[in-house]
Amino acid sequence: MKSFSESYKAAGVDVTAGYKAVELMKGHVERTRIPGVVSGIGGFGGLFQPNLSGMKAPVFVSGTDGVGTKLKIAFLMGKHDTVGIDCVAMCVNDVVCCGAKPLFFLDYLAVGRNHPETVASIVGGVAEGCVQAGCALIGGETAEMPGFYPADEYDLAGFSVGVADREKMLDGSRIQPGDALVGLQSSGLHSNGFSLVRKVFNVSERNIGMQIGELGHTLGEELLTPTRIYVKPVLALMKQVSVKAVSHITGGGFYENVPRMLRPGITARIEKEALPRLPIFSLLQRQGNIPEHDMYNTFNMGVGMCLAVPKEEANRAVRILGDAGQPAAVIGELAAGEEGVVLC
Repeated sequence: MKSFSESYKAAGVDVTAGYKAVELMKGHVERTRIPGVVSGIGGFGGLFQPNLSGMKAPVFVSGTDGVGTKLKIAFLMGKHDTVGIDCVAMCVNDVVCCGAKPLFFLDYLAVGRNHPETVASIVGGVAEGCVQAGCALIGGETAEMPGFYPADEYDLAGFSVGVADREKMLDGSRIQPGDALVGLQSSGLHSNGFSLVRKVFNVSERNIGMQIGELGHTLGEELLTPTRIYVKPVLALMKQVSVKAVSHITGGGFYENVPRMLRPGITARIEKEALPRLPIFSLLQRQGNIPEHDMYNTFNMGVGMCLAVPKEEANRAVRILGDAGQPAAVIGELAAGEEGVVLC
C-alpha cells in the first residue's frame, strides 16, 4: 500500500508533497555526484567512501551553519534558488580555512508547508553551491512543520565534511611577523549581519524592488546576492604558494574572525584603503549612521576571506587568484603584538 495519511494531511502535513519534492530534486542532486559517492538520496544515511591515498595522517574537518535572517529577503522576493548557495558557502568556506577539501554536504530544510517546486528550487541552490565547492550532496532532510513556521516560510541549515593531511593543515602556527595578508574579494554582504541590514533599510514589500542607482540594481537583488565560495581558488593556491593561515570573514567581521587564525604575540595590521570596498557597505553605513568600528565588527566590508602568506609570495598569490577568477589584493601584514587586529 502506498504511504498516505488523510489524518496527517488534515493536521497540515502532506506526505505526498514530500515525495514529489524528492522527485523534483533528484536531478539537482545528481549534478553534485563525484567519485566517492556510493548512495543515492532516500536512504537513512548518506554514504561516501573517501580516497585517502597519499595522505600520511588524514583528518576529517567538519563545518555547520545556516543562512540566517537573509532568508527573509528570499521570502519577500519570492526567489529561492540562491539561498542554498549561501548555506553551502558558510560551511565549506569554514572547512577550507583548515586547508581541507570538502567531500560532501547534507542539508536540513524545515518548512511551514511543503511546496514541492519551492523545495526543489532551494535544493537546486544547495546543489549549485556543492558544484562550486567540488563536493557532493549526499543527503538531507525536509521537515514539514505547520504551526511552527508560517506556511510560506522556512529555515535552512546544513553541514559539510572535508579531509586534510594533518601535516599540511593550516592552524596559524607557522605565521610570522612580516607575513602579508591577502584579501579575497566578497560578492557583497554574504550571509551575515542581516538583522541589522533589514533594520537599516526597513526592508519590506514596498522597497525590496526599488532600483538604487549606486548599486546598479534593486535593493532585493543586492541583498540576495549569494555568498562567494572560495574553496577551489584557495585549494589551487595552496599548491603553488605557502599559505600559512586562512580566516573566513563572517559574522563578527574583522575583529572577531581574523584573530582566529593568529597565534599569541601576532597582530594583524590591515590597511582600510586597500580593501575593495563595495557600494553596498557605504550605503549601509551612511543610511544607518553606523560607526566605523561596528561596520568592521559586523560585515566583511568587501573581503570574504583573508590569507596569510610570506611577504615575498604575496603579489604572486594575488596574480594566481586573479587568473582563477577570484579578485584579490594585499591588504596588510602581520606584526609582533597582542592587539589582535589593528585597522590603519
